[in-house]
Amino acid sequence: MSKTSTEWVRHALNGPTMGTRWSAVFHTAPEFGVTPLQAALQDAVERVDRQMSTWRADSDLMRINRAAVGELLEVPEELASVLAVGLEVGRASGGAFDIGMGDAVQAWGFGQGAANEADIRRALATMRRPAHEVVELIAGGLVKREALMLDLNGVAKGYAVDRLAQVLREFGIDAALVGIDGEMRAFGLRPDGEAWTIAVEAPEAGVRAPHSILSLHDGAVATSGDYRHTVTVQGHRLSHTMDPRRGAPLASSPASVTVVAPTCAQADAWATALMVLGPEAGMRLAARQGLSVLFLMRDGKGGIAPVASGLFRE
Repeated sequence: MSKTSTEWVRHALNGPTMGTRWSAVFHTAPEFGVTPLQAALQDAVERVDRQMSTWRADSDLMRINRAAVGELLEVPEELASVLAVGLEVGRASGGAFDIGMGDAVQAWGFGQGAANEADIRRALATMRRPAHEVVELIAGGLVKREALMLDLNGVAKGYAVDRLAQVLREFGIDAALVGIDGEMRAFGLRPDGEAWTIAVEAPEAGVRAPHSILSLHDGAVATSGDYRHTVTVQGHRLSHTMDPRRGAPLASSPASVTVVAPTCAQADAWATALMVLGPEAGMRLAARQGLSVLFLMRDGKGGIAPVASGLFRE
């Protein structure tokens, strides 16, 4: 498809996934038929959900969670890729990102059921090793060395965005912006030669307003925040980000962390890891990893103070 063509047609496709919707914006020549592409994009995100959902008893992830310790389990390629990212970021972050927190996620009411006091006490008392120390990927398979419940909610959605981008490329699309909620991936340039424009959301519950604008042409961005998914337990409003050290939601955290990384799966996982670490340790680690990061911190007076690096300082 010639980049000098003046007959571009803009397409904005979307569909349901993971309790929300995916989106894809791109431009093609007028004769391009989008119906097969729409179906392929929908199939891609549904495959991710079928393999990695904790809301489906028949998912591959839940099969792994039910399996015995020491059993060699066959793992689909997509799931293996996501597990590899989760374990890698877990190791690199010193366990700040831990895909083995499924029991705590469920106990505190961020799964299918409400918060359960007995399960909460159990999660708080559990002496746990991080997943990257007890889960081993072996040539298309997996072995759990200790009992744990895996949860991929901090990385699977980002991976689904990456799959959307991959499908578009397979259909010959060389420039697009794809996303699921606040997880976005851009590649190529718009027909006017400009980068894709992405809004970083203001960290305010119930309000969809931009805090800042990011231009991106090859990379991915993801945001984790304390205002998106919450539950109230004994009168306390708790955010969904788990502190692996405690088996509980973070006692205090940034309002949000936005990360730019090569893939959306990486950006998604790192955004959660940096929420757990906070701005001081988080910025040091982000610099070592070569990540562009925006921390939005509440100043105690109703305002927001940014702490930024990389693309967010340009």
